[in-house]
Amino acid sequence: MPRWLNAGSEIDAASVFLPITVAHRIKSAAATVFLLLGRHAFGRGRRRIQRGFSFGVGSGGCLAYHQDSRNAQILDLVHVPDNLSPDLVAYALLEDRQLVSLSGPDAVTFAQAQFSSDVAALSDSHWHWSAWLTAKGRTIAVFQLIRLSSDALLLVLADGDADAIASQLQRFVFRRKVKITRREDLQVRAAFAAPQAAVGATVAGSLEEMLELDLGGTSLLRVMCITPTEADLKTADADAALTAAWRQADLRLGLPRLVPNQREHWTPQQLGLDRLNGYSVRKGCYPGQEIVARTHFLGKAKRALQLLQLSAPAEPGASVEQDGSVLGSIASVADGLALAVLPLETSDGALSVGGAPAQRLPLHDGLAR
Repeated sequence: MPRWLNAGSEIDAASVFLPITVAHRIKSAAATVFLLLGRHAFGRGRRRIQRGFSFGVGSGGCLAYHQDSRNAQILDLVHVPDNLSPDLVAYALLEDRQLVSLSGPDAVTFAQAQFSSDVAALSDSHWHWSAWLTAKGRTIAVFQLIRLSSDALLLVLADGDADAIASQLQRFVFRRKVKITRREDLQVRAAFAAPQAAVGATVAGSLEEMLELDLGGTSLLRVMCITPTEADLKTADADAALTAAWRQADLRLGLPRLVPNQREHWTPQQLGLDRLNGYSVRKGCYPGQEIVARTHFLGKAKRALQLLQLSAPAEPGASVEQDGSVLGSIASVADGLALAVLPLETSDGALSVGGAPAQRLPLHDGLAR
């Protein structure tokens, strides 16, 4: 599953196709996958995928064939309607997401003083990216911040440590009327599909039943749903494969995923949070604001995020080298992909990580909110 994100696009018009159902919806097109019969090439769009399979994605479908087989086996062949019901979307549990709520009359005021984004400017039933920084402007956590109402916020943490973050935030409450709670009564599920109602930064639904968020980019449909833990929602089982694919998509869209040894290490600019509208330089004070604003207004950012395709496994913190010299280091990894922090001014020479070649890839747009 993670590998279809590398799909090509061109096909042989003489090929024969049959439809099979898949558990996701594509707007204004049949939600089908077409399995290619016979050994056909995709022209310039052909790409090799794991275990010899190649895929080509078009409007409403996916074309697949195996490099070493003349025939493909069709599984679960059925009649497919032109418009598959949204109720058939299969959501899998995102096992790495954790939730923290801020509630009370001072919830927005507290968040405005602690987080990098302009929470006060965020409308109810909307969300955006935000971060919590150290006093030196280094990133502790990057998260989705949902404004449910004027006195209720929800943080969606992709990299865990919700208990530790909630505990650390509690130290700054003082006399403010805000309650910080780890929400283990809620769960996060997702699918590579179009949202039913949520659009961009606007959420749909409620936490009592299902809160839907649009997590897609310009060229990649994704939907996230937050539901009560025992919600009667059509779901797939807890899906490690989807969680891994989702992490890969995060990196492709330029969302850094920070393991413990990469926290409190990078500034928001170095992590590309400007691409996500993840910080403000014009609102009032918050931890690290002076460093962020100075870097922004004086144009002193010297390093930025670069997506890499790795040819060998690597860990966050590994050095990225060019011509035998260390150029930068890896901040996030996901199954063959990496986000590295590299100098803005560098040559186009070949890169390597741990002695193995690493290829530059463009970041996908559309995740800013």
